[in-house]
Amino acid sequence: MPTTGERGHCKTPVPQKIDDFDARFQGQQAGTCCADETMPEWAGEEAQRELAPKGRFYEAHEFCNDLDISLYFHIPFCRRKCPYCHFYVVPHETKAADSLLESLHLEWDQNKHLVQGKNIVSVYFGGGTPFLIGPEAIAEILSWIPISNAEITLEANPEDVKLLAMQAFARAGINRVSLGVQSLDNPLLKVLGRHHSSQQAISAIEATFDAGISNITIDLMYEIPQQTLSSWKNTLTQLETLPITHLSLYNLTIEPQTVFYKKRSELTPLLPSSEESLAMLNLAVASLEKMGLKRYEISAFAKEGFIAQHNTGYWLGRPFLGFGPSAFSFFDGKRYRNFCDLKKYSAALKSGKSPVDFTEQLTPLASLHERLAVKLRMLDGVDRREFPIPEALYQKLQEKGWIHLDQNKARLTDQGLLFYDSVAEEIIL
Repeated sequence: MPTTGERGHCKTPVPQKIDDFDARFQGQQAGTCCADETMPEWAGEEAQRELAPKGRFYEAHEFCNDLDISLYFHIPFCRRKCPYCHFYVVPHETKAADSLLESLHLEWDQNKHLVQGKNIVSVYFGGGTPFLIGPEAIAEILSWIPISNAEITLEANPEDVKLLAMQAFARAGINRVSLGVQSLDNPLLKVLGRHHSSQQAISAIEATFDAGISNITIDLMYEIPQQTLSSWKNTLTQLETLPITHLSLYNLTIEPQTVFYKKRSELTPLLPSSEESLAMLNLAVASLEKMGLKRYEISAFAKEGFIAQHNTGYWLGRPFLGFGPSAFSFFDGKRYRNFCDLKKYSAALKSGKSPVDFTEQLTPLASLHERLAVKLRMLDGVDRREFPIPEALYQKLQEKGWIHLDQNKARLTDQGLLFYDSVAEEIIL
């Protein structure tokens, strides 16, 4: 999970993806990897995410309603594991998929009382590759859930996407799709261990749109070994004519328990310099804004009306329930996580027990500081009246040049956006 990258003592000024901060501080990333779950190199899949549906869209400035809630389903199956991926994934097999579906239903039955009287804002199928369980399984899961008008996201790999399949997912209820594009440069896709080409990624976006799913988000990665500013510009240029409504931008971070980590000594010299990475970031922000993709969070860009409801819930502190192995939940002031092992997860549920193996509840003061750090990721900033922390801390952050204070408002400056991890470290107790 990316943290603003550091090489030696030099912090690379790059944005950090939501996955990292939520997992470390907010506990809201639903499908994080467990340290004791080291996957063999063959176990396949893509590491980033973002599939979703249309429905009712929130603007970034709206606060969470007390009755709002989101749901996350972690589908851990992959055909192969990408060398930079550190999420919990297992090989896709029919028997395992059937067992997962049965276990998800049992877990839903254990928790469905928690959503009674709630407004389900979003449902997110992440992984892993949730596309692999097929539209019938997705439709079955959605049939359990009392949804009226929610954003429903599915993650998919470009090489899997075909028109007929996406039409079937649309009929199942998917109204937003997140495609793990990562790059539109074929040599760099090989470096990343991806199994699609630039043309396949473009075709996947077009097929999804033609299937009637017009809310399409993609993940894009920079600071890749051997990447140049010229190749990055070429990727950004190819986006101009594509029907995407949202984009998550993040820098490659070499994480422990990945193939890239084992090869870090040979990969590190091939990474762009800090100066090149900053130039890539600035070029991306400028290019995406010209395409109508407005930056509304450190790593997220959206066209008007297409801010991600699900991820925005993480940043604003909306409660959510996570289902599946390694899934996190945040509910009633507590955050908790399921077993990071499909067999243990299923065994617990089939014996009538809870699959939760970790629970944490912060003190009210620690929770306040944490929520402030997370919400500051939104470019709209925060209302300081909502976060009555000592004025001295606000002043300290302003003196460092990381936040701008304007009456009751606090928001990150350009420097604060670049060095967000340092901002968070100052705020978190």
